[in-house]
Amino acid sequence: MQTKIPANLITGFLGSGKTTAIRALLEGRPSGERWSILINEFGTVSIDQTEFDDGDAEIKVQELSGGCMCCTMSMIMEPLLARFLHQTQPDRLIIEPSGLGHPAMLLDKLRGSGFRQLVDLRATVCLVDPQNFKNPLLADSAVFHDQIQMADVVALNWTDRRSRETIDGCRAWIEQFDPPKLLVTETSFGRLDRRCLDHDATLVRPPRFGDAHTSQRREAADRHARSHPHHEPLTPMERSPQPGKPVRFESAGQDQWACGWVFSPEDIFDRDALLDLLGYLRPVLRLKGIFHCEDDWWNIQRAGNETSFRPSVYRRDSRLEIIIPHKTSGWPELETKLLACRTQP
Repeated sequence: MQTKIPANLITGFLGSGKTTAIRALLEGRPSGERWSILINEFGTVSIDQTEFDDGDAEIKVQELSGGCMCCTMSMIMEPLLARFLHQTQPDRLIIEPSGLGHPAMLLDKLRGSGFRQLVDLRATVCLVDPQNFKNPLLADSAVFHDQIQMADVVALNWTDRRSRETIDGCRAWIEQFDPPKLLVTETSFGRLDRRCLDHDATLVRPPRFGDAHTSQRREAADRHARSHPHHEPLTPMERSPQPGKPVRFESAGQDQWACGWVFSPEDIFDRDALLDLLGYLRPVLRLKGIFHCEDDWWNIQRAGNETSFRPSVYRRDSRLEIIIPHKTSGWPELETKLLACRTQP
């Protein structure tokens, strides 16, 4: 009899630190274990997948981009996941939904007949930025509330940057959720105790807003079926960028708007100019980028008003994805400003 694959969802709103947490878990996994990671990005341009070492034979990463697994991409998620598991034969499966994704449908699918014999669903872990529980943009967000509601384990991340009062207030709020969490823990830099993955997940935690995505999921699935009759994943690199002529991809859904760019590797950027430009854009829910700069390749991240950067292991092309909370016609203007940050126009 085939041994079922332990599986976990790592959820959390935009900027909560999901990808960083998964990278930390991978670094601490038992020697010789094969882990498969399925990542869902709301935007079309792939950023998160580039953060993993594609030279490690024991780690396999598959990305589903251009919408949420729970709605736009729901029709292709199931066959893609089944094929991914068959090809990689992992010792553990980690699924990272989009920060805008509602976890109900994914949990239903993993518990359903299609995957019940393949995966052993274990704890759903939700990362939370403590300051978000008082964020007016999230106060009425069904997704934000249900990501926490449906989690078995909640990790308060960013505790090195948040006040004790904010952390304690968020913890007290989370401890009011029913059913209660198996564990509410605190961390920074996404460092999770690997043992939290194996907490019991047999208790079904009903969503507070179960119908939140029902109509959006149906409409998005209909649109995707008309546009992609063979149910193939979106391919953002259908045409190659040229120096000074990036490829731009715009997308929208769930009252959020995104735009992504892929630049030629020959475009060299001034890192300080980029940070000045990207750090002061308003409003931004999430920003992720990789840029070829004069001294190195840099990964630039921004959640809300907080910007960080570090060297990037990905060095094939420069790329950027931005998610904002309102519709705009300003993407071409921003593209012009981005190109103005090049040192070799």
